[in-house]
Amino acid sequence: MKNAETLEQHRRRGHERLYPSLTNPNWLVLRKRREIFHRWLQRLPPGEFDVLDVGGRLQPYRPLLEGRLRKYTAIDLFSSPLVDIVGRGEQLPLRDRQFDLVFCTQVLEYSPDPRLVIAEVHRVLKPGGSLFLSSPAALPRTADEECWRFLPAGLRQLLAEFGEVEVLPEGGSVTGFFRTINVCMNMFVRYPAVRSIFQRTLCPVINLTGAVLETLSGERNDQFAVNYSARARKE
Repeated sequence: MKNAETLEQHRRRGHERLYPSLTNPNWLVLRKRREIFHRWLQRLPPGEFDVLDVGGRLQPYRPLLEGRLRKYTAIDLFSSPLVDIVGRGEQLPLRDRQFDLVFCTQVLEYSPDPRLVIAEVHRVLKPGGSLFLSSPAALPRTADEECWRFLPAGLRQLLAEFGEVEVLPEGGSVTGFFRTINVCMNMFVRYPAVRSIFQRTLCPVINLTGAVLETLSGERNDQFAVNYSARARKE
């Protein structure tokens, strides 16, 4: 029963990342990432895929592949009911040219050498296979292990070995501003009870205000985009 409950908890956390509630301080960027990934998946060739999820403890984007999965493999530094392999992204214990698609979301910032992670992903992808990744550009440090933040030019440099690369902001500067307010306020509220009140009252208002103003601005300015999605195709 304990393992079943743990599995359900992980699935709920993954679902919240794919379909975040308005009480989530990251709602603005998470919903945008889902839209970007969904659009990119629609552009992939027809058929079923062998998929690798690097940092796959929660697997939030797996449901987007419903009906198109041949096999889904998750690797992570830490074990969970959804993880198939405990290991490092810098040293994938997998053979060459094995996967059609690799997810690597919010992982590179924790790697001491993200170039090794990207090189390993390139190695295990089949020719014509794709990498979908996301990475932060501006975010308060949430763990001592974090090493990096990434801008579009840096992501393109990391992905230079791929034949085709596309980098998109997960919302423009307006989204970045309001998401930062929400994340910082959530961080500054120390007591769980007060944080819960904030998340149920002010947080949704900030999220909706950011969404409305972003729509009105047309996302023309992304100088303060706080997170980026990238798609890279191996030749």
